[in-house]
Amino acid sequence: MAIALAIPTAARAQDEAAPPPDTTKTLPADSYANMTSGEFTPARGFDLVKTERGSLNISAYGLFRSLSQFPANQTFTDHLGNVRPVGAKNDINWHRTFVWLTGFFYDPKFRYNISLWSLGSTEQTLLFGNLQYRASRPFTFGVGIGPNLTNRSLQGSWPFWAGSDRQMLEEALRGGFASAFWVTGQPIDRVYYTASINRSLSQLGITAAQDNRDFSYSASTWWMPTTGEFGPRGGLGDLEYHEHLATRFGASACTAREGRYAPDDQAPKHQQIRLSDGVNPFETGALADTVTVEKLTYQSMSFDAGFKYRGFSFQGEYTLRQLSSFSATGPLPVSSIYDHGFFIQAMHMVVPKHLGLYATTSYIMDDFKRYPWEVSGGASYYPYGSRSWRLNLHFIHVEKSPAGSSFGYYVAGQTGNTISIGTDILL
Repeated sequence: MAIALAIPTAARAQDEAAPPPDTTKTLPADSYANMTSGEFTPARGFDLVKTERGSLNISAYGLFRSLSQFPANQTFTDHLGNVRPVGAKNDINWHRTFVWLTGFFYDPKFRYNISLWSLGSTEQTLLFGNLQYRASRPFTFGVGIGPNLTNRSLQGSWPFWAGSDRQMLEEALRGGFASAFWVTGQPIDRVYYTASINRSLSQLGITAAQDNRDFSYSASTWWMPTTGEFGPRGGLGDLEYHEHLATRFGASACTAREGRYAPDDQAPKHQQIRLSDGVNPFETGALADTVTVEKLTYQSMSFDAGFKYRGFSFQGEYTLRQLSSFSATGPLPVSSIYDHGFFIQAMHMVVPKHLGLYATTSYIMDDFKRYPWEVSGGASYYPYGSRSWRLNLHFIHVEKSPAGSSFGYYVAGQTGNTISIGTDILL
């Protein structure tokens, strides 16, 4: 969630959505490396002002999507035996909008990013930003809204994914975005890192008055040994058709002390963490009847690997998560909860630069022995041979979904099918 440092060259001009050039020239001119993090990374956009004392660029993202989940009427049974409804969706929405205002102020090393984010499906609109100082290749310092570095998908690849949202494993176990201080860079050739201190696992919907005194701490490192890059934003798909094998290997870790951010007699404000049955652990009765968890410790670690070659791409990640050190209003039957699992996805550009077909799967092994899983697949068509405009068809079959949100592919407890048809632009 920061201003990108990737620097496309004329030879790679087909990637019109690549981030803007780095005026500090701290990276090699042929690098695709995205040293900064998260979904709030702007695209190339349009330059409005360029002077010696400052610059202003505007870029935008938009997604229109139809999403249908079947069967329409269903319930699920949680790990305590309670029967709960599944809120299956069938809707058409202008789903997501981003507008970024970016540039430098006074010193080209001092960068700013003002982001406008809106979800039509939830009627949420936020205006926020970040500041960065690019001191050197090994050290860029940033403050503002940033990701918890729990998974690779939170570190700049959006929206260059298989579909328009994350897969089940990532959505179920990941952290979110919150105000942060971070440092990122390239200490040695082809090796990168980011470390971050965040206000919490997720700031969305939680005011400063509701926040507690605890922070979230996370870090990630990745190595690209063969070509030193992994395509624009490091996302899925080899639209660029790598003539030489591109590889990336990484690891990410996070620890956070999280609370309900609400009194015990009210619904929890915290919505990021879910148990493997899709239940919010801060909900009264989530782990024991009439008992409310007031605080817990979240810990995660992920390992990822991927490669791209001649129109084919592969990405996989293994994630481990533990919830422990519960502070509750009564006794609990467990002292910790351990979940772990993987996802893999592969894509092939069957028509180079225009049509890609992909398949994905994810599986979670959990203490409740529910073993959620999914298989999915789809197609992405790029009318102009550029990532700037895409048409996407995405199909999912999921069993006992642990993931759930009002804007992703999944609802808690879902067993069945999801069909998404959408188009998105990134300028």
